[in-house]
Amino acid sequence: MRLILLGAPGSGKGTISKMLVEKYNIVQISTGDILRGAVAAGSSVGKEAEAYMKRGDLVPDAVIMGIMEERLREPDCSPGFILDGFPRTIPQAEALGGLLKKLSLRLDAVCNLEVPEGVIIKRLTGRRTCSNPSCQAIFNLDGRAPKREGVCDKCGSALVQRDDEKEDVVRARLKTYGDKTAPLIGYYEKEGHLLSVAGSESRLLFDQIVAKLGK
Repeated sequence: MRLILLGAPGSGKGTISKMLVEKYNIVQISTGDILRGAVAAGSSVGKEAEAYMKRGDLVPDAVIMGIMEERLREPDCSPGFILDGFPRTIPQAEALGGLLKKLSLRLDAVCNLEVPEGVIIKRLTGRRTCSNPSCQAIFNLDGRAPKREGVCDKCGSALVQRDDEKEDVVRARLKTYGDKTAPLIGYYEKEGHLLSVAGSESRLLFDQIVAKLGK
């Protein structure tokens, strides 16, 4: 099973990816993970990516695709994979299509998570993270609140709201997603790969994906 997972920040991609990995015995691949892995391994494309990262520059698509090719050639990808957070743009999607063709791999589906914006904003702005660097436990005021307000259940340290989880920043992140990544929905719909599911709970979204893939 070879899948791409699309969804706005806070839509539950991470949770649903883990569920799909367990269900289909496939590997989860994220751009950040493979970049760090390639840098740590010291491969030629890893060194090239590291040079950009040290300068604080974005890693070019051509370098990312080279690292992606290395990753997809690894044995654990043979049963299948799920791409989480990649591609982000139509040029990346086109490059990925070329890479999959080169490797004689077929994409099974692009799963698009449609979660109401209000739910996402409430979910992200409700997150609280333990301020203790050695703990970093995460809570949510909407469903997984700490026993004592503002205090970590695990170590007793203060809980904080990260800057990127404040409402104005969350709305800006959602706008960026809408401007840059959401056009992929139309792209993959034309390609015949799109599989959209709607809801506000990860388990229900997962069940819909599994049912549609089964057909």
